[in-house]
Amino acid sequence: MRVAIIGAGIVGACAALEAVRAGLDVVVIERGSVGGGTTSRGEGNILVSDKAPGPELDLALLSRKLWFDLGDAVGAERLELDAKGGVVVARSVEGRRALDALADTQRAAGVTAESLDDPRTAEPLLAEGLPGAVWYPQDAQVQPVLAAATFMTDAVRLGADLRQGTEVVAAHHRPDGSIRTLDLACNGGTERLDVDAVVNAAGTWGGTVGALLGAPVPVLPRRGFLIVTEPLPQPSIRHKVYSADYVANVAASTEGLETSSVIESTRGGTVLIGASRERVGFDTTMSPTIVSTLARLAVELFPFLAHVNLLRVYRGFRPYCPDHLPVIGPDPRVPGVLHACGHEGAGIGLAPGTAALLVAHLTGADAHADLGLDPRPFLPDRLLDAMEGAAHA
Repeated sequence: MRVAIIGAGIVGACAALEAVRAGLDVVVIERGSVGGGTTSRGEGNILVSDKAPGPELDLALLSRKLWFDLGDAVGAERLELDAKGGVVVARSVEGRRALDALADTQRAAGVTAESLDDPRTAEPLLAEGLPGAVWYPQDAQVQPVLAAATFMTDAVRLGADLRQGTEVVAAHHRPDGSIRTLDLACNGGTERLDVDAVVNAAGTWGGTVGALLGAPVPVLPRRGFLIVTEPLPQPSIRHKVYSADYVANVAASTEGLETSSVIESTRGGTVLIGASRERVGFDTTMSPTIVSTLARLAVELFPFLAHVNLLRVYRGFRPYCPDHLPVIGPDPRVPGVLHACGHEGAGIGLAPGTAALLVAHLTGADAHADLGLDPRPFLPDRLLDAMEGAAHA
């Protein structure tokens, strides 16, 4: 079976490696470079702490396990995979109660979570007087571009065909509606590629690619900013630290600006500071107001950051589905088309589980039995009624 994977970000790279290991004939089509899109704008989060019990947490727990299986297989250092853990900090007494209540439900779903009366026992440089926190040892971090490149390098070594600087410009179907060929544009010319299946792993552009394949999905961009500080002489923040309001912002569907603190050190000594979310289409305009807000919130949690210089600011787009679940699996409208997009800010963390689900669909394996995960909540079927209703409104 020849499978074309459109997109060589972290999801596409994971899918390519998993598919070629399963014996599939894999062609990866990337209009830019490996990991050069949304993946290059991410912090490398592998989180369970920010997810309430449900399908996404189930996928996150599976993916967390698979990340460390991949680390064992390819070398954790090649991925900068770090089991650093996370500390979620409450800013108010009410926030502490809500955070502890969430942690109770997460523990029942298989998450390890330890309540802390004094957050400074985990992070000595935190501000004094914070009412509490929860420590999540399963949270981890990876260097996303490095990981995508590593997975793609190994996939190519095992036989995958990587086409960088190549764009899908048209799709053709058989009389029964199934996908048959793709027209590819590269270096001013075009090529027709015969395929048996196509995986839409185009990230924020998953809606556009889905429509081109005849299977549109409601994937929308949600812009976010990230600050990088100058390198510090020694690691100053031990874990991934974020404020409890980050969880609410992840789950929100509002179009307006939302900001919360997400702060961590990197192996290079820099500190990453986020996070903002807003639905403004593909507007890449720099916003000094958002940057100053993120800096202020970070200093409120870690006062020492007031004396640290900023190195750069970058921004990108999270691929957002209206119901806050990624769309993963075969599209019933076009046989042979599968989606793997709409992960929002969790695409890096959820990539290995997404790849495993895709390959189960492609090979006819039983995902529930083999992976311990129900694939049904992620299928595109759930989105089609809402899309049809919107079209007729």
